[in-house]
Amino acid sequence: MIPQDFIHQLLDRVDIVDVIDRYVPLKKKGANYMACCPFHGEKTPSFTVSPTKQFYHCFGCGAHGTAISFLMEHAGMGFVEAVKELAERNGMTVPDDGQQARPEDGRRDHLVEVMEKAAQHYKGLLKTSTKAIDYLKGRGLEGKTAAAFGLGYAPDEWQGLAAAVADYHDPALEESGLVIVNEGKRYDRFRDRVMFPIRSERGRVIAFGGRVIGQGEPKYLNSPETPLFHKGRELYGLFENRRGIQQAGRAVVVEGYMDVVMLAQHGVNNALATLGTAITPEHVTKIFKLVDDVVFAFDGDNAGRKAAWRALENSLPQLPDGKRATFLFLPQGEDPDSYVRQAGHDAFEKLCDEARPLSDFLFDELSAKAEPTTPEGKVRLVKLVEPYLNQMAKAPLLARSLRQRLTALSGLSTGEERRRPAGNRPVRTVSANRAVQASPARIVLQALLHKPERLGNLAELTPGDEVDTAQLAAVLAVLREHPELTDVNRLEAFYKGRPEEVLVREAAAGLLEWLTLSDDYDSEADLRGAWATLIEQSARRQVHAFAGKKLSDISPEDRANYMAALKEKKLDRLSGVKPER
Repeated sequence: MIPQDFIHQLLDRVDIVDVIDRYVPLKKKGANYMACCPFHGEKTPSFTVSPTKQFYHCFGCGAHGTAISFLMEHAGMGFVEAVKELAERNGMTVPDDGQQARPEDGRRDHLVEVMEKAAQHYKGLLKTSTKAIDYLKGRGLEGKTAAAFGLGYAPDEWQGLAAAVADYHDPALEESGLVIVNEGKRYDRFRDRVMFPIRSERGRVIAFGGRVIGQGEPKYLNSPETPLFHKGRELYGLFENRRGIQQAGRAVVVEGYMDVVMLAQHGVNNALATLGTAITPEHVTKIFKLVDDVVFAFDGDNAGRKAAWRALENSLPQLPDGKRATFLFLPQGEDPDSYVRQAGHDAFEKLCDEARPLSDFLFDELSAKAEPTTPEGKVRLVKLVEPYLNQMAKAPLLARSLRQRLTALSGLSTGEERRRPAGNRPVRTVSANRAVQASPARIVLQALLHKPERLGNLAELTPGDEVDTAQLAAVLAVLREHPELTDVNRLEAFYKGRPEEVLVREAAAGLLEWLTLSDDYDSEADLRGAWATLIEQSARRQVHAFAGKKLSDISPEDRANYMAALKEKKLDRLSGVKPER
């Protein structure tokens, strides 16, 4: 394991602007740098990098973090890999805390090496296989497209990979899914197939998909689950099409490898495919980190509609407010590959533009089952729809809108639909086009992160029933004991996985917003106002806690606090304390 102190030293030495600028061109704006967000599609830059605070934040999608998290999220690196990458760039040696390195670390590196050798072997054989070349040409595939996706050919041989590796009996061949061992015999998993390498987000080959040439079953054969490859998490084409997805601001999710490849050949370079499995929640989460708009494209037959419904079910819990999922059903007998070859780029893009919104697909499918033309049918529709709406925890605004639509269709309102929207916290408008909710606790914390010396001017805060106030009191107590944690990155690392994590993260994001507004933004007024609100809340709690009691029944300490509260906010008119006789 890497010591936490080294992580702090590394982040202190790293220039986050230099790190991110290697991947995303940044432009200076005031004290900060800005760009269009690399984690979602946008035309107006909302991705801000602070060189003074050494973190980034996107005001569009909420992406936020340090140089380490950027390499993990954008370049697809693991934590250790990202730390080593930054350390190497900055002339630092990564230590350990005395614990031995995990054996699986070296094993993974060896598996990656084996997969890369296999990929190069298959790619080389494609150039010499007339059979495979004729097949791909017959599908309309061009050589430059095959090269861009690293396509290859696995020969019709039982141990063809023996020519690619030093030791065909290397256990890594079996562990990576390239070789099958059965009753003591070893042979290649992929034989006489066009090979599609499946790459991680960083571009490393982690698996393969093999398409049989001519007749044979299964038509597509995928690598099994391995330490490198989990099909429920990976998406084919993500590495090759990441830039195209971000530029388009939209991802098109299709069912097959050839769909992705042929769409790219025709200029639709924002397609992704699942790997022999239905759309999973992990897939949805990963895609919505990149873009706000997702089109699920399926064949128009029954199998396609069933796959689309599974995609809807797995999307609902992961769909955030502000994101959009739509469903495209191709004409009968067509798939994206055949359609784009026949109709061309513009026709396919038009289909995507006209794809059915998730809400319409949901209501159309369930209305067909309920037939809400009778009172019984309307009740059935409510019973069918409500469980799906209840799953939309990340999209409360959309869920509320759909409940209103359900009420209009059925004539029946639900308790959820009648609830008032939550959120009575103060709203601070920071620009003409953006308003954000900010609790007093968050404003106080971000003001302290802005100028840590202010902490010495604040009195002790008495925590109350409010969760964020209690969390702020706990954070302030820690900051007084550990002033070095007023560094934003260190504070976020310290509270990672703790109850106060959200408050700290929101304060850090709010701080960057302040810095974006003006180079010399004065947050003193916000601090005074927020602190006064917290003191008033504390005073009111104390006044109400003593209501109905005699002063003689109150301890001297509590009595002093009570009198201070009365003096602080002049709340004696609210007092219910009975006077002494």
